[in-house]
Parts: sequence; C-alpha cells; structure tokens
Amino acid sequence: MASYSKYALILGPLVMIGPVSIDMYLPALPTIASEFRVDQGAAQMTLTAYFIAVGLSQIIYGPLSDAFGRRPPMLGGLVLYVLASLGCAFAPSIEWLIAFRFMQGVGAASSMVIARAIVRDLLRGHEATRLMALMMLVISLAPMLAPLIGSFLIEPFGWRSVFFAVMTVAALDIFIVLFVLKETRPPELREPLSFKRMRTTYGRLLQDPGFMGLTMIGGFGMASFFSFLASASFIYIDHFGLTPTQFALGFAFNAVGFFGMSQMASNFGKRFGMHRVVRGATLAYASGMTLLFVLTLAGADNFYLLAGLLFVSYAFLGLVIPTATVLSLEENGAVAGSASALSGTLQTVSGAIAMTVGATIFDGTLLPMVLMIFICAFSAFVLSLVTVKPLGPTEAMA
Repeated sequence: MASYSKYALILGPLVMIGPVSIDMYLPALPTIASEFRVDQGAAQMTLTAYFIAVGLSQIIYGPLSDAFGRRPPMLGGLVLYVLASLGCAFAPSIEWLIAFRFMQGVGAASSMVIARAIVRDLLRGHEATRLMALMMLVISLAPMLAPLIGSFLIEPFGWRSVFFAVMTVAALDIFIVLFVLKETRPPELREPLSFKRMRTTYGRLLQDPGFMGLTMIGGFGMASFFSFLASASFIYIDHFGLTPTQFALGFAFNAVGFFGMSQMASNFGKRFGMHRVVRGATLAYASGMTLLFVLTLAGADNFYLLAGLLFVSYAFLGLVIPTATVLSLEENGAVAGSASALSGTLQTVSGAIAMTVGATIFDGTLLPMVLMIFICAFSAFVLSLVTVKPLGPTEAMA
C-alpha cells in the first residue's frame, strides 16, 4: 500500500493542475463577465479555449514523452504554464484573457497526459486501476477545495488573484519533477521522434474499435461534466441566487460523489470484471441524467433536485472513467504515451465541443445545460452497449 500511496502523492499533484486551473476559476466567471462588460458566452470562452488547448496539446506531449522520457516535456509544459498564468493575471481584455488561457492549457496538458502514461509504465490491470483511483483521491482535493479557495480570494482580492494562486501549484509541480519524480521511460525503450511514426501510431489507435470505444465512453462522460462546468456558476449564482462560497460548497458536493466512488473502482473491477463495471456504471449514470432531463422538461426548477441527481449520476461516472481509461491503455503499453495522449485529446476536445454548444444555447435557465448533459450521458450508454464486451482479457486474469 505504501508504494501505491507514494506514487499517488507524487503523480496526483501533477494531474491536479488541470482541475485546479478550472475549479478555482469557476466562481470568478460572473465577475469577469461584469468587469469586461461581455456576455456569459464570452466569459465561458475562457474555459473553452483552455480545454481546446489541453486537448490538442496532448497529441504532441505523448510522442515527446515516448521519445525523450517523461520528465523533460513535463518540465517544459509547467514552465509555460507559469508564464501563461502570469499573463492571465494581467490580461487587459477578455480577448487577451482567452489567449493566455489557451497558452495555460498548452502548458497544463504536459503533466496531465504524461502522468497517465507513467501509471502504465509502472503497473498493469487492477493494480493500475488502484493507483489511478488513489491519484483521483488526491486530485479530488481540487474540486472540493479549489472553488472555496477561489471564492475566498475573489471577494477581497479580485479574480486576478486566482492566477497567482495557481502559479503556486505549478511551482510545487516543478519541484516534484526536478527533485522527486524518477524517470519511468528508460533510454532503451525510447523511440526517435518521427512524424511518420506518430501518424502510423495514431492511425492504428484510431482504427482500434476497443480503444476508441472505451476512450469515447470516457469522452462523453467528460463532455457531460464540461457542459455542467460551463454553466454551473451562472446557474448556481445568477439563477438560484447562491453566493460564490455557496456555489463552491455545492460544486464540492458533486466532487465528493465522483471521487468517493472512484475509490471503489478497483474493488468492483476485481469482483465483477472491469468491462462489466464500465457497462453497469454507464447505465446507472445515464439513468440518473435521463431522470434529471425528464423532470426538467416537465418544469422542475429546484436546486436540491438538481444537486441530488447530479451527485448520484456523477458518482457512477467516477466508476466509469478510471476503469475505462485503464482498459483503453491496457493493450497499448508500447505506445502508452501516445495512447494516453490520443485518449486525452479525444476526451477533452469532446468536452470542449459540448461546452461550446452549451454556451451557445445557454439562456440562463436549467434546460440547455441539462439537455447537453443528457445527450452526452445517453451517448456514452449506447456506446457501451455497442463496443464494451462483457468479458475481456483483464477479467480472464482476475
């Protein structure tokens, strides 16, 4: 257990930079829209730009980490993240803020994708799921604490203070990469960087139905969550009248369900088989979102109903994502960096698209957000029926 905890404590903060960059920032969206005198859609574009950058950049970081080792690309990305965060803190307009958020996403992508590849370097099967779940436990501090920290900073110091706070997280990550993290991609396993090889590797992965199916189940799950992220602060603060601190507590409530259930992923995988866990949890997740959509369509407009159904549904999503991620990488160990990169890219870009559509149709009410969440959840369920086998090689080893 000690080694699992050690790896989780090392890798967790590296992956945490992604959710911290989002969650600490969410309570500031209405304030940013007001200060720059722009509509909600323009403020939401600062989120969309970040997600697009994270998604597209992973395509590059994966092969770089396969060719040069895990640590150098991660360090370069973190340095870029610090510089971009400084730009965000002093952005004179919404256009500049969007541009610096894009750069921030490019930097954050390095540790997010490479940390997953490191898990595959170290462990396999249920052991990898266990480490992934422990990492998510560390990461869970971000959505539970970051919005609260953000709201406490924003009220006395303004929204720009958030970016100085996230720079401290990046500084911690740089310290970890320089002095704590050991290289897990030895020179004898590295392959020279080749665009032809990248094209061949990504082409093979894109044509692998098992990899693509599992990746996009997670992708639709992430898309539903991103749809919620894009509108949550406006719904909670402007629509339901919550304060930024109350919004942060409500957001943390959902995170407790998601990350709490993710800790059970390894145990459920051992007992029922990892493929069955993905199918069953996706069904439960989609059922909760379907009920929320039907009730909203019927006129329900209640904060506690929304928060309760999101809590239950995202708890089951906490089983889906770590299990599907491990399964998608299981048969691609030789190109774990590239497979992790492509998986992260497809999932993040799916989320960015859903977020953009949601921002476009958002009208200040619950229905547009809930509609996007329902479409994503139902799509994940249908895909699980089509692509996920009831049994697989991982179950055979159990």
